[in-house]
Amino acid sequence: MSKTIFITGATSGFGEAIARKFGQNGYNLIILGRRKDRLQNLTNEFKDIKIHQICADVRDKEAIFDAIENLPDEFKNIDILVNNAGLALGQDKFMQANLDDFEVMIDTNIKGVIYVTKATLPYIKKGGFIANIGSVAGNWSYEGSSVYGSSKAFIRQFSLNLRNDLKGTGIRVTNIEPGLCKTEFSIIRFKGDIKKANSIYENTQFIKASDIARIVFEISQLPQNLNINTIEVMATTQSWAGFYNEKLD
Repeated sequence: MSKTIFITGATSGFGEAIARKFGQNGYNLIILGRRKDRLQNLTNEFKDIKIHQICADVRDKEAIFDAIENLPDEFKNIDILVNNAGLALGQDKFMQANLDDFEVMIDTNIKGVIYVTKATLPYIKKGGFIANIGSVAGNWSYEGSSVYGSSKAFIRQFSLNLRNDLKGTGIRVTNIEPGLCKTEFSIIRFKGDIKKANSIYENTQFIKASDIARIVFEISQLPQNLNINTIEVMATTQSWAGFYNEKLD
């Protein structure tokens, strides 16, 4: 019987790469994202697996619970949940930063994870797996990351506490903390300023979305008696979260 994975933020970056990796390995997909056209484009890549699309924003509690409670029966036995949807907005110092940006980050990175996890747990199989996508910013402080970094520190603690609450179910929980990665993340953070976003990646190494997809897949395949609590992943040239400037020749 084919297994089923549910991925949030599946229309770009890590989420899209994770969906593609598992789909290529025969998993049925539940893909959630805000952009219907991208959900459809991803769906069109596959012919031999079942795919259910949810076009919604993880911040919308009612929409999330409604969509998950009304999953088609064939998608109600979930093996893996990947809480990937998240974002950073701006990099101004706390006193200069936009309060509305703070609220969007909190609603997406914290409350969105809570909503999706709470709604999905009744359908996750005994012995399943939850991967929460955190960030090295949750461990390492740097200028302009007071709220974003704090939201990712929440993911680490939430993952550890969720493991305790799920004792007896066999459900494993892993917090995966990527460092500098070249995705749409920086374009969103700098609100469409592509030049500023691209400057971060000039002449240095960075993680690819496919790297994180590979890590999520490999962890998911570990024996049932093993749980990786947290894994922190950086490019070789990034020695801590705020240090992006070890340049290559």
